[in-house]
Amino acid sequence: MKIKSYEVAALNVPETDPLANMEEEKGRTRPVVILRLRTDSGIEGIGVTFYGGKMTGSLRVAVGELAALTVGEDPLRIEKIVAKLRAAADSSGPGGIFTLALSAIDIALWDIKGKALEQPLWKLLGGHRDRVPTYASGSLRRGLTHDQAQEAAHTLVKKGFKQMKTQMGLPGNPPPAEEVRRVRVVREAIGPDIALMCDINQRWRPEQAIDIGSRCEDVGLFWLEDVTTADDYQGLARVTAALKTPIAGGEYVWGIVPFRHMIEARSVDIVMVDIARVGGVSQWMKVAGMAEAFNLPIVSHVMPEILVHVVAACPNGLTVEYMPWMIALYEETPAIENGELVLPDKPGLGLKFDEKAIAAFKA
Repeated sequence: MKIKSYEVAALNVPETDPLANMEEEKGRTRPVVILRLRTDSGIEGIGVTFYGGKMTGSLRVAVGELAALTVGEDPLRIEKIVAKLRAAADSSGPGGIFTLALSAIDIALWDIKGKALEQPLWKLLGGHRDRVPTYASGSLRRGLTHDQAQEAAHTLVKKGFKQMKTQMGLPGNPPPAEEVRRVRVVREAIGPDIALMCDINQRWRPEQAIDIGSRCEDVGLFWLEDVTTADDYQGLARVTAALKTPIAGGEYVWGIVPFRHMIEARSVDIVMVDIARVGGVSQWMKVAGMAEAFNLPIVSHVMPEILVHVVAACPNGLTVEYMPWMIALYEETPAIENGELVLPDKPGLGLKFDEKAIAAFKA
């Protein structure tokens, strides 16, 4: 079996909030790039990448240029293809558009492999469990009023979510007491038994994180996420050592090597990996093994329809972020039952693009 052809397209996907109807900005879209890799045996593998912003056109070109280099290759030899692409890109990696483009290709190759072997991806990668916890993300954003946040939280509980994430680092740089009020009002809305995470998106300095984090420890947060600059490993370690609340981080890290530095510095209690920034399925699983060696759990960032496979595959997979930005791209995505994502039995990713949606979202 050889790769015969490819197709790349840029899309503008509506950034709605189907979970609680609490999007911050009506009509906002997120630019993404999709890939189809086709083989001479009739198998098609699909991949998705994003974070190009105003450079999404450049990302689309990069995906196409790298995909062209896969034509004629055996899609089951994924590491060989990845090495070829790295060499061809010279020193343009490991971060930036090269890694984003590589991720789409790596995901598509694993989709092909699963389809060729007639196995779902999560089984190919380890098959640790066939369901995995998931948390609602994106509905309890920092731009909401406290009343709106409580309303959204009530909606998520009614929908059966047992885990959900809010945000601090509120607009306008409010005093610590007002920051803490956000997590308190959400906790009041959901009760003591729902796991509540809180994302800061790198908005605090380490001393702020220690101060504000200590003020809300009685709230019982499941984790505080990305409390300060992602590559300030020593600063993160200071926060992690000072607080009882677990610290999660890593979504802004590119490639696998920085995760070694982060883990060795004891910067986080929970390792979070973004599949586009790390380099695809292959690299995600390498970080998972690294985290397991240090007795650390690993969690995903966005794209639950793909990342449910990798979290379920490994023994230290903790939970999947249910950020439904891109589910409109597909005819069907994994079901949620009793607060857990159910792994699909279909081969590969178990996903198929919704052609009507793709046509509607074309950039």
